[in-house]
Amino acid sequence: MELRRPTLDDKATILGMMQEFEETRSAHDGGFWDTENFDYENWLLNNADAEMGLNIPEGWVPTIQLVGFEGEKAVGFLNLRLRLNEYLLQHGGHIGYSVRPSERGKGYAKAMLEQGVYLAISKNITKILVTCNEKNLASRAVILANGGVLEDVREGTERYWVQ
Repeated sequence: MELRRPTLDDKATILGMMQEFEETRSAHDGGFWDTENFDYENWLLNNADAEMGLNIPEGWVPTIQLVGFEGEKAVGFLNLRLRLNEYLLQHGGHIGYSVRPSERGKGYAKAMLEQGVYLAISKNITKILVTCNEKNLASRAVILANGGVLEDVREGTERYWVQ
């Protein structure tokens, strides 16, 4: 499984993955799009801007948008936030991720988070906050498998630190 920035060549597989998230009404943490006005090419440009902290909505932080691939197939999203604001400190953390519904249970989330942690470290984020809903047992297991240490639970959000 390879975690990398999406490209124009990935359009068909990523659109297919987005459609699957929408059809199943599945949460797509780590992948953000406007279903009403989505344009893939603009999404790529917005991702590049967001990584540099340009043209991001007020209150948002610079981010790196990544997609997990198994061969040519997109299997998940991961979003690395390059710093924390108050909301992310309480609920979102540095890394958000989600795996395509049809690809869950195959170890992709664990591999994506592991690679996301290494990328965070390469960006000088040495204490990485990763969160999950207290009812999300699968995400908890992924975080623990990647060395997450529970700090506390706030309003139903478990907060783990990975170093």
